[in-house]
Amino acid sequence: MTTSLSMILLMIGCAIVTWLPRVIPFMLVRNVKLPDVVLRWLSYIPICILSALVLESLFNSEGTIVTLNWLNVIAFIPTLIVAIFTKSLFKTVIVGVLTMAILKFFL
Repeated sequence: MTTSLSMILLMIGCAIVTWLPRVIPFMLVRNVKLPDVVLRWLSYIPICILSALVLESLFNSEGTIVTLNWLNVIAFIPTLIVAIFTKSLFKTVIVGVLTMAILKFFL
């Protein structure tokens, strides 16, 4: 695969377009004192996004029928237990990845 100038410029353009919407909001509110109610509301966003991603992975959608993805449900159980007891993102991710790897290897 050859790399041409137009391909490099395209990659740089894509990087800028991806980076700008992530950085501009921080630049706009960096010197602004946000009200406590807004800060409390913003603190719930990461857990809401993570919960939505996790719950979405536990289900299969085949047309109008929704079923459980049992492999993900089985991997979710030890991962949830580690998350509750350790409250460590690192340990939770490691247990989740290892559990899923073991399940996929044997099943």
